[in-house]
Amino acid sequence: MTIARAVELAERGRGATYPNPLVGAVVVRDGEVVGEGWHARPGGPHAEVNALQAAGERARGATLYVSLEPCTHHGKTPPCVDAILAAEIGRVVVGVRDPNPLVSGGGVERLRDAGVDVEVVEGEPAWRSRDLNAGYLSVHKRGRPWVIYKAAVTLDGRMTVPGERWITGEESRRRVHQLRAWVDAIAVGMGTVRADAPRLDARGVDAPKQPRRLAFGRGPLPAGSELELRSGPLEDELRALGADGVQSLLLEGGPTLAASFLRAELVDKLLLFVAPVLAGAGPAFLPDLPDPTSLTGLRAEPVGEDVLLSGYVHEP
Repeated sequence: MTIARAVELAERGRGATYPNPLVGAVVVRDGEVVGEGWHARPGGPHAEVNALQAAGERARGATLYVSLEPCTHHGKTPPCVDAILAAEIGRVVVGVRDPNPLVSGGGVERLRDAGVDVEVVEGEPAWRSRDLNAGYLSVHKRGRPWVIYKAAVTLDGRMTVPGERWITGEESRRRVHQLRAWVDAIAVGMGTVRADAPRLDARGVDAPKQPRRLAFGRGPLPAGSELELRSGPLEDELRALGADGVQSLLLEGGPTLAASFLRAELVDKLLLFVAPVLAGAGPAFLPDLPDPTSLTGLRAEPVGEDVLLSGYVHEP
């Protein structure tokens, strides 16, 4: 049992733990899973505590896998480091360090100082742990939200299909609404606002909360628009949003907005829903950029008849 299981458990808290990060934990003794847990809601027990309680006496001398560095913070719940030490865990495997000094406070160091063997993983397990809480990590490392640019495109890179309302299929559109339900804010540019009057809400999916809905650019907003206008420099606006609790931002605008964010190096992850059609004409999803932009961690996933391509511009 590895960090991958801890990440899987952490996902069960998706949409319910804000502003806290998603965390999962697994207790393994003699090759057997003896306890599992995840953080389910703010103010509730953390993942490590739930896993340790499930393990009971079997936690003594066992290995604890946890997706995020255990906290040392005295908040609504006691520090997880104290619970780990009290359970006499022998080894702790951590998916990613917590960059928030007010919460982690050197949890790895405290455990090591107490004689616990601690490993911070690298490679694919680390990437999965970082991606799990990319928004939380970005706010504390970069001072701004994690920015995802999403677009639906044809095989020839067009953002419209003549005579059609939609480019991609129903399953892809549902996936987008699930993504809307997970992020803290969604944004488009003023061109999209004027052309489409988008609602930008999560519909037809289980949405514990609706995201903030933003428009970047010069106003005014059309009469009756419920979007929030952000007209300042992009980096300043992102820092203000981060300070206001926005950890993740989904861009759904057209090529002008995408190019502005990419040129400012403010896009972190790219999601392209590619439909099996050649449009032959229409706007490309990106205009010319001054320099090539390389992606890492590229993945391709079938979504109905479409393919979702995802990759990182910046490391989470």
